[in-house]
Amino acid sequence: MLGRQSFCAPYHLSKPYWDGQVLIVQVVNPTAGILSGDTLRSDITVGPEAALLVTTPSATRIFQMDIGSAESRQRFEVQRRGWLDVLPEPLVPHRGSSFRQVTEIQAAIDAEFFYADLLLPGRIARGETWAWSRFCLELRIQIADELILRERFDQSGAELKALAQLAGSGEGAGFCNVVMASPHLEKEDLWRPAVAALHGSGVWIGVSRLRGKPVSYSLKLVAPDGDVLRRTLRELRRILSVAMPRLASETRKM
Repeated sequence: MLGRQSFCAPYHLSKPYWDGQVLIVQVVNPTAGILSGDTLRSDITVGPEAALLVTTPSATRIFQMDIGSAESRQRFEVQRRGWLDVLPEPLVPHRGSSFRQVTEIQAAIDAEFFYADLLLPGRIARGETWAWSRFCLELRIQIADELILRERFDQSGAELKALAQLAGSGEGAGFCNVVMASPHLEKEDLWRPAVAALHGSGVWIGVSRLRGKPVSYSLKLVAPDGDVLRRTLRELRRILSVAMPRLASETRKM
């Protein structure tokens, strides 16, 4: 059950749904998107032996900013034997936007989590791909008392466009960053060959094991467009559900 909730604009939480494995909660921004001067803050705790999937109903648009910038700070805590699944729709930075997102995950030694960030290059039909002023994602993950990952993604649109071209993914390429942790990932033969087989036909995928316990991984994904990105992520989750069964949960979007 949802023990306690509190929110204010620009956030709204939809009615939670229990699917038999996890509690599914959609975080909704009822405004048009993120505007200059916006500051978004969220703090989510998964209690002992609880299971939560956090998602969004649609892509988050970051609008043009003639002056100023916007920032999002999100913190997740997963307590003993808890399960956290963070699966938002993509961020879409428009031309001239400036945005920074800071994410912190604190997990118990016996907790499990799957965290994803998705990025699309902008409004392709308007010819404004890769045209943001600044786009920065910062991620810090700590399990028990050990810092297992700290990374900062702060690249210009031109740099990412060059990477997409190198990957053969084209003008509308989408990017996904996944970090996951579970003791059940130790048996790599159950999932890693199938994940490696996703690489090809414009899809690039790389997996790196992180330090510490439980077993944790960083995964990077590049796809030719948003549809392929979403399909590949769904297939990735299906493959990983052999080791992490709660990844089979559906987000119940219309």
